[in-house]
Amino acid sequence: MFRQLALALQQKILSGELSPGARMPAETALASENGIHRSTVREAIRSLEQQGLLYREEGKRKLFVSRPDTEELSRRLITPLVMNGVTFEEIWEAIRALDPVAAEAAANRRNADNLAALEDNIVRTRAAMEDPDALVKLDIEFHELVALAANNRVIQSLRLPISDLFYPSFQTVMTSLNASERLLTAHEKILHAIKWGDAEEAKAWMIKHLNDFRKGYELASLDITRPAEFPETQAS
Repeated sequence: MFRQLALALQQKILSGELSPGARMPAETALASENGIHRSTVREAIRSLEQQGLLYREEGKRKLFVSRPDTEELSRRLITPLVMNGVTFEEIWEAIRALDPVAAEAAANRRNADNLAALEDNIVRTRAAMEDPDALVKLDIEFHELVALAANNRVIQSLRLPISDLFYPSFQTVMTSLNASERLLTAHEKILHAIKWGDAEEAKAWMIKHLNDFRKGYELASLDITRPAEFPETQAS
């Protein structure tokens, strides 16, 4: 029964009948209106809170309609993916499918802020060539910035959990091989293509960059079929 109420309330929120910021009726009112017990209402409300559609002000009982935080919801995928044994090979295949499309879209839709952020990343990457840990973080940031420059919210949402899961494997490669120059060159080429609106070149260099990572993993004699690990930020 609580699922029926949750679905009915969800439809009202998605249709705009209940807009973000609107105060929800009290549990007793919802129970009376729907002819159900308050415990059923609580289950429905809990379900909608978990979806990011409702929130309570801290220390208060009043409920309000909210707009789900895309980043938070996207990163909730990490736990089920890791617990179901997703491998680094699967993660790489997902990146190989997504990032070239993101680079292509970025060349067509980037704005001045996107370019400034990417150029700043390149400057910091040049300064970190002898620091593998910093390079890993900067590479992850670069790919997230490309996704942002694509100005496609679906691509951005899909990229977030992939970044977190990809981090441990990429860190292993960067500490095993001296690949900093190849990484910097690829990033510079991708940025140049995005900056000048060359979608085909941006896509081609992104593909080359990702294929290089796969080769590096193999050269380091690492098992790309092993299960992914929880990122440190998730495990802590």
